Amino acid sequence: MARTRKPQQPGRGERHSAAWGKRLSMTLLLMTTMAFGQFRSNPAANLRPSRIAPELSGLLAKAHQGTANGQTVRVIVQYTQVPTAAHYATMKSRGGQLHSKLHLIKGASFTIPVSALPQLEADPDIVSVSIDHPMNVADDMTNGAIGTSSAWNAGYTGAGVTIAVIDSGINDAHPDLWNSAHTASRVLYHQDFTGTPTTNSAGANYDLYGHGTHVAGIIAGNGSLSGGEYEGVAPQANLVDLRALDENGAGTDSTVIAAIQEAIALQSTYNIRIINLSLGRGIAVSYTQDPLCQAVEQAWNSGILVVVAAGNYGRLSVDGSNGFGTITAPGNDPYVLTVGASKSNGSTSASAETLASYSSKGPTTYDHIAKPDLVAPGNDVVSLSAPGATLEADYPAELVDGTDGNPDYFTLSGTSMATPAVAGAAALLLQEQSSLTPDQVKARLMRTTNKAANLGLVTSSAYVPHLATTFVDFYDLLSVGSGLLDVQTAMSDTNLAPSNAGTALSPTVVFNPSNDSISLVYGNSTVPATSVVWGTSVVWGTSVVWGTAEVSGTSVVWGTSLPYMDNTLAAFTVVWGSSTGTATTATSVVWGASVGNADAAFSDAGDDEQ
Repeated sequence: MARTRKPQQPGRGERHSAAWGKRLSMTLLLMTTMAFGQFRSNPAANLRPSRIAPELSGLLAKAHQGTANGQTVRVIVQYTQVPTAAHYATMKSRGGQLHSKLHLIKGASFTIPVSALPQLEADPDIVSVSIDHPMNVADDMTNGAIGTSSAWNAGYTGAGVTIAVIDSGINDAHPDLWNSAHTASRVLYHQDFTGTPTTNSAGANYDLYGHGTHVAGIIAGNGSLSGGEYEGVAPQANLVDLRALDENGAGTDSTVIAAIQEAIALQSTYNIRIINLSLGRGIAVSYTQDPLCQAVEQAWNSGILVVVAAGNYGRLSVDGSNGFGTITAPGNDPYVLTVGASKSNGSTSASAETLASYSSKGPTTYDHIAKPDLVAPGNDVVSLSAPGATLEADYPAELVDGTDGNPDYFTLSGTSMATPAVAGAAALLLQEQSSLTPDQVKARLMRTTNKAANLGLVTSSAYVPHLATTFVDFYDLLSVGSGLLDVQTAMSDTNLAPSNAGTALSPTVVFNPSNDSISLVYGNSTVPATSVVWGTSVVWGTSVVWGTAEVSGTSVVWGTSLPYMDNTLAAFTVVWGSSTGTATTATSVVWGASVGNADAAFSDAGDDEQ
């Protein structure tokens, strides 16, 4: 297996630091202002500012050089008058596609070929052309929804904390993964466990699929090529790249387990406090027998917090099960922190978040563990791209230009994107209080989640355009867990759970057919119920963690309104298994070959919904 340490450092002039990017933006703004002032004060000079906004200057240069190669960009064009049918016809002849008429500002929104920018620049009827900025896809929406600004304002950015990313690799050539002085990469170490090539035809190293780099950016990107717009949750944290998935996003239990093993071995060398696993597969046996689950428990017991994706099977409705019972391994292990996905609905406010319909729901197959543990934003997230990677080649429309006019960013949706948001939040906590154990971090993040706003809904619906289907989501402990990640509240909380491993185990749920309810059972065969934190005190009681609207004492009652709560329905058997509790039926139906049992990475550029 390939093994490398710190990569060779490029020259300072090869990439822009965050500070230089901001200085460049300010310089461009100043130049535009100066030119505008000169035009107004001296009309005879026939000087005017460019009709093309500075943020499009990189693309304009491509157009002049003839290197646009069919690239398009969504823009807002403002005219000297309210645009007429003739204006729209002219734009159509230039290859433009009209999205909306904005007559209030004498403009309209179009998607245009980049090659048409010089024609717009020369058009006397046009006042300005600027990017039609996406309002619902950026990491800054993730950060706004989970409240990272308070941590950043207090000086917590993840500095000194290292997260091991076990994924398809990390392309550390991306400037957003370098330090602010641009003297060194914050990806401290690379190792490949797939035995496949680590360099592609584009010269990109380590991440040939594009998933791991995207995940790394959500955790620790510093936004240097986006003016801070696409900044990660812990923008000064360090990363260790353990490549377990190949150029197609495929891996095996053994490659992931080998990577986990290496993370434990490197723990003290690089101060690895967190493992991010934005991957998973179907559950074949109880977590107590699953080697992948045993590996994550070993990491947990060694003092490493393991954050895992819940899975993207929430739209799977076998016999009316509505996606319940679809959590994937190793997110089914009660030790780990399992993350479902919410969506921003075009807002930075936590109150606007709703459940993403693809987010997998509990209980887990075989063991009926209550999962996910919490949810975080995961829909239409913009993070780092990896040049030449498979995902970028398959979904070129999801590429997003940076301030340099190059496709430095990429849009993905899934629980894979929600998981690193939680890993980044954990890094902020561990910078603030380095003595926290994995159980203490998990307990605090779950206790302090936002349980109000839209996540307190009974149901919501989501229309998925590419499937032409509307999905109904339920809001309960097995769908949204303890609630939406809330960094601000977590950072200000001072309550400490017991430090020993196993005190924050996710509980088991037991169905009671006499009153159509489920009860939470704490502990497992090795950890007694008396030693876990849930339900043992006012501070850590179930009603505090999961919200009083859902939990009263140890009984979680929803009645028969949910699809699986009537044991006369086929959905009941799918979710809860046979009467013996072995979940044999659920396993054969939900995790059959037709579902994609071998899926390794949770990433789908087409998973966005409205």
